[in-house]
Amino acid sequence: MPLLVPPAPAPALMSVLAALSSPTAVLETRTPALRNAKGPLDAEHPLPVHVFEPAPVPGGLPQARLIGWRFHIRAGAEVAAAGETVATPDGWVFSRFSEGPYLVSTERALRQAETLPATYQPHLLSVPGLYMMALWLHSDPRADAATAQPDPSDLLIPLAPAPPGITSHRVHRLVDLVPALRRRLAPPPLLGTPA
Repeated sequence: MPLLVPPAPAPALMSVLAALSSPTAVLETRTPALRNAKGPLDAEHPLPVHVFEPAPVPGGLPQARLIGWRFHIRAGAEVAAAGETVATPDGWVFSRFSEGPYLVSTERALRQAETLPATYQPHLLSVPGLYMMALWLHSDPRADAATAQPDPSDLLIPLAPAPPGITSHRVHRLVDLVPALRRRLAPPPLLGTPA
């Protein structure tokens, strides 16, 4: 089924397009792939980026907080980089260009998600405490991307490289993967206390 990609805020897209068209303003932030790209560059496939936050109640679902938007920068037929934006008190602003394994892995996970039998809304979910990124497939494809929260019927596809013990590019039900994430993020027990 096709993914229903949420519309990005116009200022987020405009800030990435402005960075792409400004050879001097962001020359130092361009990645090697962008510096060597042939032909016109275009920002496409916006994905809201959320950070994973622990559940407000023990045993509950984690929370997600929108922290940015990521656009894939296409150079001809290739995805050369990602353009990232962040929210500031003055609105959405360009943050940086990036490339590397998460970009390739995101493309792969999106193709993987398009083969699933249901329609989902794609998001990126960052789990900073584990240095982990995942494609979060929200089960409500028409949800407001800015306020979407994890649901028991959501899916996660960990991106490569994934932390040890978590298989990248395996589709997980959110409720099945969250306990493993919670255990890994829990502080170690104090010395002398029962585990």
